[in-house]
Amino acid sequence: MAILDANDGCLITPTVPIGEGRDEAAFDPKTHLVFSSNGEGTVTVIRQESADKYTVLETVKTERGAKNMALDLKTHKIFLPLSDRGPAPPATAGNPSPQGSLIPGTLRILIFGV
Repeated sequence: MAILDANDGCLITPTVPIGEGRDEAAFDPKTHLVFSSNGEGTVTVIRQESADKYTVLETVKTERGAKNMALDLKTHKIFLPLSDRGPAPPATAGNPSPQGSLIPGTLRILIFGV
């Protein structure tokens, strides 16, 4: 993960290791924590040590496919919605990594607190 200054777009730190299939990132200014939700089934938790230093605290196991995320700044909880999927169709040149269709009735939301 690269971390940029939101005011001017300058690169702060280019190499904070996170999981595969990354999708969402969120910053909690009160706790100084950065969260990266990763489609492989993890959330990487990063602490802002100073304005230009970030350290990975832990990688939390979630569920494969839980890549979307929302952060509630009041409760400092993150929410990851996901559903089960059916079998993936065969890969094609146009879609080398197809996903199966969502299975109705399997929606759930994983909730993690700081």
